[in-house]
Amino acid sequence: MNPIEEILYAVRDREMTPEEALLKLKKEPFEDIGYAKVDLHRAVRQGRPEVIYGAGKTPEQIAGIVDSMRKNRQEQILITRLDPSAAEILSASLPLSYRPEGRIGLIGNMPEPDGNGTVAVLTAGTSDIPVAEEAAITAEFYGNRVTRLYDVGVSGLHRLLSHLDEIMGASVIIAIAGMEGALASVVGGLADCPVIAVPTSVGYGTAFGGMTALLSMLNSCASGVSVVNIDNGFGAGYLAGMINHGGKKDEDPLS
Repeated sequence: MNPIEEILYAVRDREMTPEEALLKLKKEPFEDIGYAKVDLHRAVRQGRPEVIYGAGKTPEQIAGIVDSMRKNRQEQILITRLDPSAAEILSASLPLSYRPEGRIGLIGNMPEPDGNGTVAVLTAGTSDIPVAEEAAITAEFYGNRVTRLYDVGVSGLHRLLSHLDEIMGASVIIAIAGMEGALASVVGGLADCPVIAVPTSVGYGTAFGGMTALLSMLNSCASGVSVVNIDNGFGAGYLAGMINHGGKKDEDPLS
């Protein structure tokens, strides 16, 4: 239940006066802590609370943002692109769980999966796993059941075809590949669900840091393939979660 719903229930149940509720709703939807303006109403607007992007922030700044979130009753917090050394410092004062494989920090418990089906996360190679783990952990953080299928690239097509049951049974697929990015098109031609393609910066010189895979995925001839930014595992995991929860909008909570 988000904070505004709590206020409305309190008014309905005569635990709070309309005047008290109005005062609470008039408060700024963010907290200004100097170096950051922490968005406290994002869960109300978008259904999901703000996420902390850890890269470029000091451990002290991250700790301050986390403190603001926790003071405002955000119990589950996701920190992406968190450096291991910063995670070690934060763990001394925060109940932080660190997932080094995806460079993600977690505060609070993972929710039970409540999506419509399964999100399948596929990588072309082992080198793509860091981006894949960012996507997979993000999807799990938002209440999705995730199946991981790693190192199933098209250079050995039999590896991919051995997982047809998982591919055909998924509600959403995240296809992650560097080099020429062919995995997304092949999967898009096999699956009957949306495919989110993630180009990675893996590859030799003419991969151009992921640009070749990005352009290849954008030019996919397979229907139902969408593309996120290079190495953007978080964006893919978030979008997959939205798709997997489609049709689950809450009815009027006060009815």
